Amino acid sequence: MDHAANRGESDPETGAGARRICQRAQVKRGVLLWQPGWVHHARDLGIMKHFRKKMAALAISLATTGPLLADDLPVRNCIWCHGTSAQGYYDAPRLAGQRVDYLVNQLQAFATHKRDEFLSTKYMWNAAAHLDPLTIRNLAAYFSALPPEPAMDGDSALAAEGKIIFENGVPDENIAACQACHGPEAQGVREIPRLGGLSYSYLKRRLEQWSQGHDASGIPMPKVGRSLSPNQIAALASYLSFVGGESSEK
Repeated sequence: MDHAANRGESDPETGAGARRICQRAQVKRGVLLWQPGWVHHARDLGIMKHFRKKMAALAISLATTGPLLADDLPVRNCIWCHGTSAQGYYDAPRLAGQRVDYLVNQLQAFATHKRDEFLSTKYMWNAAAHLDPLTIRNLAAYFSALPPEPAMDGDSALAAEGKIIFENGVPDENIAACQACHGPEAQGVREIPRLGGLSYSYLKRRLEQWSQGHDASGIPMPKVGRSLSPNQIAALASYLSFVGGESSEK
């Protein structure tokens, strides 16, 4: 009797012999090239388990490493206009120390073209067009963490009148006190911006833009802008430029 045939090896194309030959053929230099399906499945589960552990570690790391650095964000595109320390420059406002939620809202407003005044359409629409939500949030957090410096560039002779408007409003025009929303130190809260120490020219221009019908979604500011006289706008902007607006609250 052919013992090879009895073992099923006489015909390498069929039977258990074929399986053994196939398995032997797939062992090369001590490395098993063929593996049963359950081995592949177990290996895949191991890979996924390892991947999940790595992702969990990454999430913990991101949550505990603190504020992002400028090198981690497209900050260079911002500082061309807003200054290297984000204190503002000419027509560009100070970003340092501004409220996170306010900055997020404004970047979203630029991206969706809700902010429609001239400089926004010329510069900020394109600047914000391709920012994803995470980058917007991280940029806002980065700039908010920078210490603000007051511009102190207003007309000091008008500051006293501006302080009265800020603290008491304009009752004859049914305008509430600015501090009712922006805080007693003009420090802002949540999505309401910090005004203390912003430049006179920026504050004056924004109030004028609202009075002209721009950025109509910024309620109640369009009504406030329309109700203030040019002299009142100049006085309020002057006063606020001298306010330090220091506050640890973000």
